[in-house]
Amino acid sequence: MNHIVRRLSFRAGAEQDLDPLLTREWLVTNGLGGYASGTASGVVTRRYHGLLIAALPAPLGRTIMLSQLAERVKFPDNRRIELEAEELAGGLQLRNADYLTEFGIDFGFPIWRYRVGDVEIEKRIMMPHRQNTVFVHYRLLSGKGPVAIRLRPAIHFRGHDDRVNSAMQLPYIFRAVDDRYELSLENSEFPPLRMMLYGEESAFTIYPRKVSEVVYRAEESRGYESRGELWSPGHFWADLSEDHTATFVASTEGWETIGALDPSQAFRSENQRRSKLISMASAEAQQGTAAQLVLAADQFIIVPVGRQEDAARARATGDELRTVIAGYHWFTDWGRDTMISLEGLTLSTGRYAEAAWILRTFAFYIRDGLIPNMFPEGEKEGLYHTADATLWFFHAVQRYVEITGDRSLLDHIVPKFESIVEHHLRGTHFGIHVDPSDGLLMQGAPGYQLTWMDAKVDDWVVTPRRGKAVEINALWYNALRLLEGWQRGRGEHDKADATAGHADRAYESFNRRFWNEAAGYLYDVVDGEDGRDDPSCRPNQVFSISLDHPVLDPDKWQAVMEVVEKKLLTPVGLRSLSGDSPDYKRKYFGDLRSRDAAYHQGTVWAWLIGPFVDAWLKLHPSECAEARKFLAGFEHELSDACVGQISEVFDAEFPFTPRGCIAQAWSVAEVLRCWIKVTREESDQRVSEESSAKLQTRTG
Repeated sequence: MNHIVRRLSFRAGAEQDLDPLLTREWLVTNGLGGYASGTASGVVTRRYHGLLIAALPAPLGRTIMLSQLAERVKFPDNRRIELEAEELAGGLQLRNADYLTEFGIDFGFPIWRYRVGDVEIEKRIMMPHRQNTVFVHYRLLSGKGPVAIRLRPAIHFRGHDDRVNSAMQLPYIFRAVDDRYELSLENSEFPPLRMMLYGEESAFTIYPRKVSEVVYRAEESRGYESRGELWSPGHFWADLSEDHTATFVASTEGWETIGALDPSQAFRSENQRRSKLISMASAEAQQGTAAQLVLAADQFIIVPVGRQEDAARARATGDELRTVIAGYHWFTDWGRDTMISLEGLTLSTGRYAEAAWILRTFAFYIRDGLIPNMFPEGEKEGLYHTADATLWFFHAVQRYVEITGDRSLLDHIVPKFESIVEHHLRGTHFGIHVDPSDGLLMQGAPGYQLTWMDAKVDDWVVTPRRGKAVEINALWYNALRLLEGWQRGRGEHDKADATAGHADRAYESFNRRFWNEAAGYLYDVVDGEDGRDDPSCRPNQVFSISLDHPVLDPDKWQAVMEVVEKKLLTPVGLRSLSGDSPDYKRKYFGDLRSRDAAYHQGTVWAWLIGPFVDAWLKLHPSECAEARKFLAGFEHELSDACVGQISEVFDAEFPFTPRGCIAQAWSVAEVLRCWIKVTREESDQRVSEESSAKLQTRTG
């Protein structure tokens, strides 16, 4: 299988544009929620950057265990070249900019290439699947060796979301036994950091030092504490030559696990795992951009190690525990994001068993007719403040059953869905209830943001959207029709008739209440807090067309889509608000309050391209080539921000700068799903046209 490569080339030297080195990021994950991440330059710019962010059992959660690994090369003639890259209070130091010629992603592995004269060195990073371990591998590609490489690890054990200036718990205790080294804190909940170096003439020199006033420029721009300290116990040395590589390993696992695979075995095993992922995916996703998205999708599917009781329960019934990280770096697993992402992440990639495990996992968490909105970092219990995640659950199950034909899962979940509908009809938490006067679903409670437009700063809910929101009612109608169909399939016709009655009423009321005749599109919310209807032009109306059971009268589809395409469509998704609104924000930047004020007030969301393409193809089923153009902008995005990934959001205006999380599950999932859908329908159309042409030739 050919490797899937995305490379950025650089012109080594003083005139190099440094911006890509500082703004292009990379991400490696371990299937547990842990990861390694940083910039192309090696400078840590975020509190979340590091070579080992371990996913540890509750209450720790994800933990920064290894922040940096500074590099220096020594040549046979005793010349020394600093490859260190850091930003201290005294200024930015990018010594490696003079030597870096290439950075990129090769089959999901981040790679760097440095050239000094005729010597070329390659570095690549890998995390073994389901281990809190990182391998940093160096090899000499050309030139005369040996050259010695020095590696200086720097640490500050801290929680995932802790401030970079949180107090360092000195002293660190350093232990060395043969070629194994450990760093730990006495009487601490943090596990030891275990390190070793595979290499020729490898050694460790004890040379403790504190790295003061490290600057995290991304945190500074986001309004957070941006200066902190790191500590290093010393440095490793090893020789690189034509015959010998060097691999630094850091881990929180036991030594038996760390030593189970040597570097060549570890890289080979991970290559085999990724090759299998590509071969399992839909045929349309086994090469090119789609294959790269398959590898990107893999980074979000995890085993949540913190919920050990849930894992034991799942295994007792023959299942495994799986969930979806909503985004890197700071999101955990969210119910809404999981259900929206499920098809793209698991069904499009052939990971059907994991899809079933995810669905059964969330079915277990149903409480009072709701699935969790999110699981906070390091906690075992979910929070349920969401009005739409549960309704997206119906959609995810429908797509799963349609693709897999798994009736056993459906039989397990349908009674739970019936209970969910009953809770919604009579009312559940957060004001979620069906209005008996018109059959539409209402939601809203003071201090809560219950729809996907969920920005909140302190007590300020930016877009509360309390009342009857357009996409909530589109999802409600879709859920009722799905349940009706499942009930009829089970021979439960009396139940199905009752469900159909609720759906019929919602359909009639929706089309009567939500259509804004004067504007030619749908109200975003009716019966709002002030009793009025909200005429804001938002992308939420697209769901009234895109879902399996559209709630909007087909006569109005064209008008809605024309407005959405004109006012909201961009090359990287849909704007969250039309530019003619007084609340519209062109850019998403600044401190938390400024960002959240723009989060759903114009900011572009990549995942919304999915429902847009679905709705557009319902109106233009034969124009797949045109639909593909809506996805073209994401090919560039795979080389921007986090290379090989798709960001969470983008500025509302050109150049549509990527913002928010550098890698977002539903962004990747919806682009991949639509890429496969359009490719498949293009192929089907070609086959149909060729068959028609052959038939005409024979009959002519």
